[in-house]
Amino acid sequence: MILMADQIRETIMRTTLTLEDDVIDKAKAVAAQRHLSFRAVVNEALRIGLEEVKKPATRRSYQTEPHAMGLRTGYNLNNIQELLAQAEGEDFK
Repeated sequence: MILMADQIRETIMRTTLTLEDDVIDKAKAVAAQRHLSFRAVVNEALRIGLEEVKKPATRRSYQTEPHAMGLRTGYNLNNIQELLAQAEGEDFK
């Protein structure tokens, strides 16, 4: 459909949506509270929700605190195989 600048037309499209029961209940409650039609409430909620969905997700920075672990007494980094054997046990080889 081509709309001219001086023409305003409302386009209505019918479609079928499967809404979960809790969504239907909330929409009906809002419709009754605000004296609006169910359709008006669903359309308004979708408009608001779609604007939120378009926004980029905010990311929180992830930081960890470093801890000096060191090695227990008797362990040595010069021989990794021996270190693994000590840490995991001889039966783990």
